[in-house]
Amino acid sequence: MTRIFSGVKPTGHLTLGNYLGAVRRWVEVDQYRAEALFSVVDLHALTVEHDPARVRRLSRQAATLLLAAGLDPKRCTLFVQSHVDEHARLSYLLECTATDGELRRMIQYKEKSVQARAAGQSVRLSLLTYPVLMAADILAYGTDEVPVGEDQTQHVELTRDLAVRFNQRYGHTFTVPRATRPEVAARVMDLQDPTSKMGKSHANGSGIVYLLDDAETVRRKVMRAVTDSGRDVEYDREGRPGVANLLDLMAAATGGNPEALAGVYQTYGSLKKDTADAVVELLRPVRERHAELAADPGYVDQVLRDGALRARETARPLVDRAYRAIGLLPAG
Repeated sequence: MTRIFSGVKPTGHLTLGNYLGAVRRWVEVDQYRAEALFSVVDLHALTVEHDPARVRRLSRQAATLLLAAGLDPKRCTLFVQSHVDEHARLSYLLECTATDGELRRMIQYKEKSVQARAAGQSVRLSLLTYPVLMAADILAYGTDEVPVGEDQTQHVELTRDLAVRFNQRYGHTFTVPRATRPEVAARVMDLQDPTSKMGKSHANGSGIVYLLDDAETVRRKVMRAVTDSGRDVEYDREGRPGVANLLDLMAAATGGNPEALAGVYQTYGSLKKDTADAVVELLRPVRERHAELAADPGYVDQVLRDGALRARETARPLVDRAYRAIGLLPAG
């Protein structure tokens, strides 16, 4: 069976963009069609300034929300990255395989290092090397497919390069994974800036719908969404990004087609109202199930313990093999 790996970073509250762009497919498709591993990649949250208590809180919240969205621990493996030592063990071997130049070419490193310096912060070494840790996340499990968005494709290409290089130098050890772009994934943009992706760590949350926003908050954010000049409801991503974003949201929430939906509405107001109602209804069961799970933290803890155990059992033999291949003396 095909093996897939994907993760979510606990750097902010999960959003409607996370849900429609990735999590819903994990729930509805990936956990049924493949041997699927999903991780809360908390080590990646340490590459920038952070509050330790907030990272712990968001890690638990992310795991709880993934369960609330419908991940079934009997069908997939859900775990926290730092609970499985093989990620860090393999990351060092891959740092010894990667080059300084290829890491400095990573687009996200360039962007985030500039942001850190502009904020008067130092740039952590881990910000440069975290794509190698991401490669270890993937390669430790013999992953075949990595479902990613456009912004992560470069990292999967690095992972492939490192796997091929390691295999050529030290003998075949790793499966060379491929990035997949799920067709059903929705492209969700910020409601206040429809030319930018809806991101969970955006400084201004007024254009972001969080999975745990109550119904009134969701409606208010959608009703205040930026539209475009003119009055006609048309689906035009380039020329009418605000209206196109609302139509995309409506289509994703209802299973419709954005171009067809454009012909249904005569005014922005009616489109906003129906989109708000559809998003509220889409998120209602997730929010309700999250409340149930949050009231039973022991269950979530047990799921994560069981998931980490299964993940370790899968990763350890492969990582041990990589240690032997690169020349390290086996432990007695």
